[in-house]
Amino acid sequence: MELAPWMSDLIINYGFVALMIVSFVAATILPFSSEAALSVGILAGVPVAGAVIACSIGNCAACSFNYGLGALVSSPQKIQKSKSGKKAYKWVKKYGWSSLLLSWLPIVGDPITIAAGIFRMNLVKYVAIVFSLRIIRYLVLAYFIG
Repeated sequence: MELAPWMSDLIINYGFVALMIVSFVAATILPFSSEAALSVGILAGVPVAGAVIACSIGNCAACSFNYGLGALVSSPQKIQKSKSGKKAYKWVKKYGWSSLLLSWLPIVGDPITIAAGIFRMNLVKYVAIVFSLRIIRYLVLAYFIG
């Protein structure tokens, strides 16, 4: 998924802060790509370590937001309105903690983080699994870009 030209300009002009913001937005149910943001940042000259840290902070903060949103809403009907939300809800209900191993994936990963909140999974385990996978994804991508 490509970034809109204004997002690329934002990242090029504002570096770390822009990467955090775009990565946060990308981890919500909005259709942005934090991987594309990381790529644009690194290719634009943002230091690799800083770009990975900025994207990780933004993305993990959004995963926390998603969990909180799920816990607050706690209504399966709302998440099941979308195809990916319905699938995520079923996976979390059926597979429990194992479903979080898919939380780093595009499209289904973010609804899984919301469903985890609906089921009020243990927050410490949630953070350990979801944050680790999200950060590893950025490290692997940065390795291949940089």
